[in-house]
Amino acid sequence: MRRMALACLAVAGLWQGVVPVARAAGADAASSCSALRIVVPFPAAGPADLLARTLAQGLHQRRGVTVVVDNKPGANGNIGIDAVRRAAGDGCTLLVAPAGNLTINPTLFPALAYNVERDFRPVSLLASSPNVLAVHPSVRAGSVQELVALAKRANPPLGYASPGVGSGLHLAGELFRQQTGIALLHVPYKGTTQALNDVVGGQVPILFGTLPTLAQFIRSGALRALAVTQAARSPAAPAIPSLAEQGVRGIEVSSWYALLLPRATPAPVADALHADVRAVFGGKTVREELARQGMEPVAGTPDALATRIRQESAGWAELIRTHGIKAE
Repeated sequence: MRRMALACLAVAGLWQGVVPVARAAGADAASSCSALRIVVPFPAAGPADLLARTLAQGLHQRRGVTVVVDNKPGANGNIGIDAVRRAAGDGCTLLVAPAGNLTINPTLFPALAYNVERDFRPVSLLASSPNVLAVHPSVRAGSVQELVALAKRANPPLGYASPGVGSGLHLAGELFRQQTGIALLHVPYKGTTQALNDVVGGQVPILFGTLPTLAQFIRSGALRALAVTQAARSPAAPAIPSLAEQGVRGIEVSSWYALLLPRATPAPVADALHADVRAVFGGKTVREELARQGMEPVAGTPDALATRIRQESAGWAELIRTHGIKAE
């Protein structure tokens, strides 16, 4: 987490000393905002926070206004998201949220105060990063095939750690178990740090994690990466083979982060913000810095984001109901 915090400062530093330029085309649609607030529903130093601070610096540069990142953790991200739902639709309050909050939580927490489709206007995907299947070095498996063979012989079943019941990484493990037909024991933790510590310490043999979180441990040899949980290798980690190329198909689970506004925000305001996102995350320096953190900038259209949220929500809902997964 310290490394991610330093990365946040590094990305923010890319913008230091730059004299504000003319306002971006279309920015007048949001000219009523003397300041912008970007809400991140998790503590500082994580991937969502890094992206929010990158966007904040870029918006400040392009619009010449103060941009504040407001970390509002709690209730698995639901507190911060609900705060944006209740904000005025004037384009001054923005939300940067991970995929799980938009596509998994609505099924996992049926009593949520917000409805993603009803209460938010999609603006853009910001970035994605691959999830990684990793093992402790003591595990005698150098490939997915070897891990599957080992798991089939194991009694009791091998355990895999995740940051919590219903998290995207928990569900990635369930998909892996389902597609390979092996028995695995889910070991949930209250957050990524605890799960990671126990796998690095050898208490649990297997972990599904995000590349930005695991990268330094993979490089140091504290963890062995067996696969990215998708069909093709990731440009962010080209040396790590995919699940599909090792014979496990039908799993496409990446971590991605999106920008949304309260639903009442006028379309021209959202369109101007989308143009800003494309400019900020399309910059060569920002792209290179995020790539070093294991993330790939993806400034997609609002319609593409809406479609992705809708499709992934349906897929996760089916998996959650089939396996009877309940939030804890």
